[in-house]
Amino acid sequence: MNAGTFSNAGANTKIVSNSPTHSNSNARSWTFDWTAPSAGTGTISGGIAVNTVNGDGGTYGDGWSTTTVYIAEAASPNNPPSVSNVEISPNPTAGVGVDLVAQYTYSDPDGDQETGTEIRWHIDGALNIGFDGRTSISASETSIGQKWKFEVRPYDGTDYGTLVMSPEVTIVDTDSDGDGVYDSEDAFPNDPNEDTDSDGDGVGDNADAFPTDATETSDQDSDGVGDNADVFPNDPNETTDSDEDGVGDNGDAFPNDATETTDTDGDGVGNNADAFPIDPNETSDTDGDGVGDNGDAFPTDANETVDTDADGVGDNADVFPTNASETVDTDGDGVGDNADEFPTNPAETKDTDADGVGDNADVFPTDANETADSDSDGVGDNGDLYPLNPLESADSDGDGVGDNADVFPTDATETLDSDSDGVGDNADAFPTDATETSDQDSDGVGDNRDAFPTDATETLDSDSDGVGDNDDVFPHNPNETADSDYDGVGDNADAFPDDPTETLDSDGDGRGDNEQAASEAAMQKNITIAVLVLVLSGITIGVVLFMRGKNETSLVSDISKERDLQSTVVATVPEAAPPIQTTAPTVTNQWTDEAGNTWRSMSDGTTLWWNGSDWQLV
Repeated sequence: MNAGTFSNAGANTKIVSNSPTHSNSNARSWTFDWTAPSAGTGTISGGIAVNTVNGDGGTYGDGWSTTTVYIAEAASPNNPPSVSNVEISPNPTAGVGVDLVAQYTYSDPDGDQETGTEIRWHIDGALNIGFDGRTSISASETSIGQKWKFEVRPYDGTDYGTLVMSPEVTIVDTDSDGDGVYDSEDAFPNDPNEDTDSDGDGVGDNADAFPTDATETSDQDSDGVGDNADVFPNDPNETTDSDEDGVGDNGDAFPNDATETTDTDGDGVGNNADAFPIDPNETSDTDGDGVGDNGDAFPTDANETVDTDADGVGDNADVFPTNASETVDTDGDGVGDNADEFPTNPAETKDTDADGVGDNADVFPTDANETADSDSDGVGDNGDLYPLNPLESADSDGDGVGDNADVFPTDATETLDSDSDGVGDNADAFPTDATETSDQDSDGVGDNRDAFPTDATETLDSDSDGVGDNDDVFPHNPNETADSDYDGVGDNADAFPDDPTETLDSDGDGRGDNEQAASEAAMQKNITIAVLVLVLSGITIGVVLFMRGKNETSLVSDISKERDLQSTVVATVPEAAPPIQTTAPTVTNQWTDEAGNTWRSMSDGTTLWWNGSDWQLV
């Protein structure tokens, strides 16, 4: 079971962990006790498990069966509530002016709370349902001589308890305040000082300053006017406030003006409206500047009150308050705008030459044609052709170069003479060479240095032979100018000027030395060959003699062969070779360098240099 406890296990029974089970497997029944849990636990549950067996000693064929048992909690019976000490307070009598209160004590054996208890009132033995459920009755609802009681039946929400009736209470006429007047006749039954209220205002005649005036009861300031009607109930000097401004009419200088009560300066204008309440000469300050309109020169201008120089401009705004001819100094330079020719320029006040430029900024303040001298050369920009160049001011020849910088200030075609030779650079063919000015043949060499000033192909004549170096094959040899056969020997010195293979004829026989030398060499060669033939012949003869010891036939034969050989040898001697004809290289280019050296490029690829007397191979 999930609640309650097990106990009193019988034979063959044991209890394990609050669960009963058998202690003997052969038993078929068991006994035990189960004690239910405390009330309020609700429904409880418990499981039952039974093993059905066949008793064969094994488990085959056995089976378990289970079920769950539920036990609902039985409801407890309700015990009805009860009441005691039932009575009315006060009792046994109640004065005519006293409230009645029902009193009782509620109790319930089950501890249930009171809810819905019934209370009913009885008057003179009769039930009065108009008072059902009430626990008190107001004194105004009772009358002298009535007998009141109430019945109460308690209820706990389930059952009603026994109805109980309280003892009766009689309503009697009394003198609660002991003033000698019964409460039924006493307007104030609880106030021994009062018993009458003639005007029915709730205040007894004794305490009511106006017992016959229902609207008044007191007069605190004793001025004969009730506090309700007296606007100033605590001020015996005031009773009304016609303008309702809080100041009584007697003390109000303006009793019908709610905005005013006082006129301190007696000027007929109340202090509230009077901007100057203690100054009888002033009442308003239209511009709110603290100066009354009567004394303010500018009553509608809060920024001004005085105009010392009477120029219509107040002293505050008037930069010159004591000068009627000036009021403004726009540029703040201390000179009024009327007198200032430049009223918005603090740096200027005058323009002596009336040129629109102030004297301070005008470099020429008395010259209306000039105002600036940008280059500070003493000449105004208008008259200065070079206003930004302090070194120049004029250009006499109008060539764009100032006279000071122009070497030729009156010649519009010239401005410079770089070499100071007196000829302008434009006209000077050599503007940086003081020794030259012209180049008639335009060959780049000045006429003074050009040996041939009118010949553009020549400039030098190194050997002074009258032939320019370019045309002179021998520019450094005054005796030679041409080499017709290009053999390197000038025509004047060449015995054969048109034959490049010959230059000399030493013996004057008309044959060149080279040709004669070749003939002599050929002859010498033939002689050498002849000598060789003779030597070979001698060797051959020696061989023959050596072989003579052999047979005659052989000797004869050998001699015959020797002769044949000799004949053959002689026959094969070559003829003298003809002279070798050589072709001399020709000049392909000739020039003179800046150092005055003359060079030649030859057709065979060689280069020659003239050393002053001969051409040298480089």
